[in-house]
Amino acid sequence: MTPEDDLLKLENQLCFAFYACSREMTKLYRPILSGLGLTYTQYITLLALWEKDGIGVKELGARLYLDSGTLTPLLKKLESMGLLTRTRSKADERNVIIELTDEGRALKSQAAEVPAKLYAGAGLRQEELESLRAQLQSLLRKVDEAVQT
Repeated sequence: MTPEDDLLKLENQLCFAFYACSREMTKLYRPILSGLGLTYTQYITLLALWEKDGIGVKELGARLYLDSGTLTPLLKKLESMGLLTRTRSKADERNVIIELTDEGRALKSQAAEVPAKLYAGAGLRQEELESLRAQLQSLLRKVDEAVQT
């Protein structure tokens, strides 16, 4: 086996480790979120809106790293579920503002149990999770900077 062969092993690819881990984490979320009637992408959308309600679609997409082709049907679905509203900005008709409904805000208290259930399902201690999250957030900032330049 040559050094080049070793470099090209699937198990040696950082991107594959992220990809596979992301898929497996989403599988862990699925049964937890099904009790709330949400998918993972719907859940992270609500997380962003619980932090900052009344934001534009562009800002929400940037926070979630989702393009408008993915975000628009997602927001339509959440709107049809009665969890949010989409309205054109009075200041600029091109901007659509996303706001939680009372039902969307109320779901936050039920979702408060999701992180603890996920952590228990992943079999990780709190300090391991915090360290891993900090490392991943640091890597995300660096990769995002590299992509932007």
